[in-house]
Amino acid sequence: MIDVYGDPGTPDCRGGWWYLWWLVRRQPGRALAGAVLASVWMVLLAAAPYLLSKAVDEGLEAGDPAALAGWTAALVAVGAANAWVSVMRHRTMTRLRMDANFRTVKVVVGQVVRLGAALPRRAGAGEVVTVGVGDVQTIAGSLTVIGPGVGSVVVYVVVAGLLLAVSPLLAAVVLLGMPVVAVLVGPLMARLQGAEGEYRERQGVLTARIGDLAGGLRVLNGLGGKDLFADAFRHDSRRLRDQGYRVGAVTSWMQALGTGLPTVFLAVVTWLAARLAARGDLTVGELVSVYGYVAVLVGPVAFLVDMGYQLSRGVVAARRVVRLLRLEPDPDTGTTPAPAGPAVLYDPASGVRVVPGRLTALVGARPADTAAVVDRLGRYAPSDVTWGAVRLDAVPLARVRERILVADHEADLFAGPLREVVGGGRGHTDAAVGRAVRAAAAEDVVRGLPEGLDSPVAAQGRSLSGGQRQRVRLARALLFDAEVLLAVEPTSALDAHTEAAVAERLRAARDGRTTVVTSTSPLLLDHADTVLYLVDGKVAASGRHRVLRETEPGYRALVARDAGETGGSGETGGSGETGEGEAAGPGDVEGAAT
Repeated sequence: MIDVYGDPGTPDCRGGWWYLWWLVRRQPGRALAGAVLASVWMVLLAAAPYLLSKAVDEGLEAGDPAALAGWTAALVAVGAANAWVSVMRHRTMTRLRMDANFRTVKVVVGQVVRLGAALPRRAGAGEVVTVGVGDVQTIAGSLTVIGPGVGSVVVYVVVAGLLLAVSPLLAAVVLLGMPVVAVLVGPLMARLQGAEGEYRERQGVLTARIGDLAGGLRVLNGLGGKDLFADAFRHDSRRLRDQGYRVGAVTSWMQALGTGLPTVFLAVVTWLAARLAARGDLTVGELVSVYGYVAVLVGPVAFLVDMGYQLSRGVVAARRVVRLLRLEPDPDTGTTPAPAGPAVLYDPASGVRVVPGRLTALVGARPADTAAVVDRLGRYAPSDVTWGAVRLDAVPLARVRERILVADHEADLFAGPLREVVGGGRGHTDAAVGRAVRAAAAEDVVRGLPEGLDSPVAAQGRSLSGGQRQRVRLARALLFDAEVLLAVEPTSALDAHTEAAVAERLRAARDGRTTVVTSTSPLLLDHADTVLYLVDGKVAASGRHRVLRETEPGYRALVARDAGETGGSGETGGSGETGEGEAAGPGDVEGAAT
């Protein structure tokens, strides 16, 4: 079995069939063992009618009790041996399937990590979820037909040879069965691949809509968009259902052929054998053996049809995996050394200049404008940003990530103990975690959980309120202690009291370090060394918050939380949001402007 920490290898991404063949080649011994065991298992099944015919002809017909007992004992021995072979075959194919499953999971997860920030721009969330949940299982399941498929071909040839010794006519009928199966099933396999491929595409779209629905239903409801979203979901769901019916129609025909063709063969061969026996060309024992041979072939023919069905679905799933694996991350051609120490970050597109060691705030009427500046400064978007005397994109990306951290207010939170969620598995001491938690004003979050830092947190922080999640994200960013911290709306989900505490502690925790925040909160802006006011994505004014408030009418209108505000230090804070509309927790009181 694949080592959980081992290298899964380099997948063959030339196509779906090539990927499946790569999975087989990664475990050739197990695949060969499965094929051999399945072949032995089916051949021993075919041996039973032969032994039974001998017992009838040489024991019952001849009246020889010793011969009857001998052939009966041989029949029992073969059955017992075949039972053991069947167990080993099943175990081997299960290991083959699980290896393919885990190997595909590893290459997919590795690719997702490799793509990093480029993933959302290259693949939709629904597509990634569909690959991880459905396609991986389909691929693994399709490989289990290798053993029975090979065994079916082997036993088909063996039975044809045995029938040749009995009657060339019967052998010819059996041998003609395989081409008939190919002619009937082949077109259905092609149709199934097309229908299954379209079904998977629509499934990915619907999965993405479900994710959006789960994350933003209350917000949509508040904006009056719930019915519109529900109509779109209902339309996509109906299309997926209709496509599922098409897939089911093709599948039903393949399964019907898998059951019906063997029955037709059984009837034809049995009728021919009965006529030969009536004419005296076959003995009673040979008639029994012919019936047994054909009965044994019911399984292999069904396996062959099922193999076509499973491989068709597996190829479709493998193509989706290959499509994901073919995606490339943003190019990293940087070879220039990063500045030796703190240096100015400058974005020519907006005119934003970030001075080292200071707290800089970006304010804009459109959050997308300030977020775009942060993306460029953090090298998450193509730009002409300079870092000191060098272009940011000329520095190796790994060096940029080590020193510049972008902390998004909707960054993912993984499931696990709060200590690991905040610490990121980097082995931080409790004291360091505690300082970061305090700097983010998240002590009440820790106190409110039954086991403190050891309390489990659900994926994406679903067990926390919006404001609590935001402070946990901020604590995680502060614990990283990057040279440059770019924080997007770090207090948008907090009430005024908590926001004031975060603003003061953030300034103290990042003293002497370069920090950039995007916000329109007066409480946070009042602690900034420099506020850059952006209009249409470009710097229109800069200075201290109180100066801009007095000199820039547009800025004053943007940051004023109260229509009657005239100045002073008692501005209100908080955006009136907790994120996704959850019930507020401690420190997350909406509408707390005073």
